Amino acid sequence: MIEILSLLRVAAQSRQAALSDDDKAQIQKIIAFQQSIIKAVSENPEPFQPSVQLLAEYLGCGTSDSIARQYANQMIVQYRDYLEKQGYLQKGQGFQTVEQWLAAINYVIQRAPKYSGQQFPMSSLFVFVMFTPSGAALFRLKEFNALLTCVLQAWCVYLDTRDSREVLIEPGGWLSEEAQKKLCLQQSVNYLRRHEPYWGFESFNAFFHREYQLDKYRPLSGPGDDKVIVSANDGTVYRVARDVKLCDTFWTKGQEYSLIDMLSGSPYTENFIRGDVLQSFLAGSDYHRWHAPISGKVLEARVIPGLTFSELLSEGFDISAGTKSQGYEAMVNTRGLIVIDNPAIGKVAVVPIGITEISSVTIAVSPGDQVDKGEQIGYFSYGGSSLALVFQKGMVKSFTAKKVEHPPQPECKTVEDCQASEGCLRVRAEVALAN
Repeated sequence: MIEILSLLRVAAQSRQAALSDDDKAQIQKIIAFQQSIIKAVSENPEPFQPSVQLLAEYLGCGTSDSIARQYANQMIVQYRDYLEKQGYLQKGQGFQTVEQWLAAINYVIQRAPKYSGQQFPMSSLFVFVMFTPSGAALFRLKEFNALLTCVLQAWCVYLDTRDSREVLIEPGGWLSEEAQKKLCLQQSVNYLRRHEPYWGFESFNAFFHREYQLDKYRPLSGPGDDKVIVSANDGTVYRVARDVKLCDTFWTKGQEYSLIDMLSGSPYTENFIRGDVLQSFLAGSDYHRWHAPISGKVLEARVIPGLTFSELLSEGFDISAGTKSQGYEAMVNTRGLIVIDNPAIGKVAVVPIGITEISSVTIAVSPGDQVDKGEQIGYFSYGGSSLALVFQKGMVKSFTAKKVEHPPQPECKTVEDCQASEGCLRVRAEVALAN
């Protein structure tokens, strides 16, 4: 058994900074959320959904994968010991067994997330256990990940149903006056239908990847000018990297881009050697559809299966359950790949990456399609996510988009308050100029 000293050694070797007061407060909120789920499950036990039952059988006695069972049980002990040692958990609080943790997962996937607190429920169940040595190993096991992906897909199916939209209209829900201001819902197309039931939304996911009034709130930069490359998404600049390699050590603290891993067998991989990458993070309140950064012909469009929840321990404890590891996740997480070719300026690879919650990537174009710059090409369902644009060597003359230490965080992104040069991205706004 890996003892708690091992966990502390990993933390000591990481680049973990002292937790801020905000982080500490967030930890307390997550623990309170976990306790509320534990209480609800205890008072009203529910039979496991089929996907959770398969995961339970895999981690239970009698499984052929005794290593997975070992990791899972050690993970729960390490998580509880560490939080008790730090004073966040009292004896008897938190998950006591793997079965109790699975029951909480089972509870979450049968419900839509509530607006209150805007907390990602699955991340709240995973954030501490992922950071234990055993949890980090478990979440990278191929079969465990496949079974967990089935659980998340089952949740996605529920969030696509009409029943899931009840959280939109409950008191203090996602369509409340507070949420309208916080989430900038006036920019949504459905704001024009706000007098209809549920504003016309057919499900919670339909609300999450809601469409915007693009011409009004996300005008296209450089219409008709192929030299102007636009952002594929709303978000915040995570990194701009130049001269990326075919193969590199993406699992180290530097999280270097490794094209052979990121593009996963694409016949166009060699076209991007020594090229550039612009990667950005989408917060839960961002617009979650993505659009073509250039005009051209779609050469490739597919979903690459990968990990759903995983992070680098070398980045230290991550209260967001993965956003510090976005570079690494571009190589290993479930992601999309869309390669667009413009004869005048070359190829661009659009790589949408699932990070938390469902990690669902839906592509809306097919090989052979002709797309215009700024045209919608896909979307994310519920969860936190990232997106990388990969350019050929010599294609980008200069990046308008910059990585800055403290990018602005406007509640409602507009032309006036969200500039790529300050690290803030609006979909269809200029991020680079081509040669």
